Amino acid sequence: MEDSSKFVVLSVGQCGADEPRIRALLKKLGVGRIDQAHSNGEALQLYERHHYDLILINRILDATGESGHTLVVKVLHSRPKQAVMLVSNYAEAQREAVALGALHGFGKNELSSPSTVTLLQKALAGERE
Repeated sequence: MEDSSKFVVLSVGQCGADEPRIRALLKKLGVGRIDQAHSNGEALQLYERHHYDLILINRILDATGESGHTLVVKVLHSRPKQAVMLVSNYAEAQREAVALGALHGFGKNELSSPSTVTLLQKALAGERE
């Protein structure tokens, strides 16, 4: 695996309590830069200007109530190979995101799970399951 400090992640729509926990986990994995967006529009603007190794999208964006699935569709429409994960505890939401082309994601209740670490490491390394 290449030097993970070069990885760049976009985190979209996480709530105030979850964002620092997600950020801490990504930093533990050696991610170099984590950009944050609060709306689909803000995320798309950042996405157009920067390369992201991984985009983490909340199921329902905390600040706006927008659907994360909508952003998954927009991102993957423009770049089908972009690594995108949904952050949701709901299995049905995860299945829907995967059906739309996202990688299987994780829920906030699973942040300390070894399986979440493995999912993130694989996504950052460019592995698609």
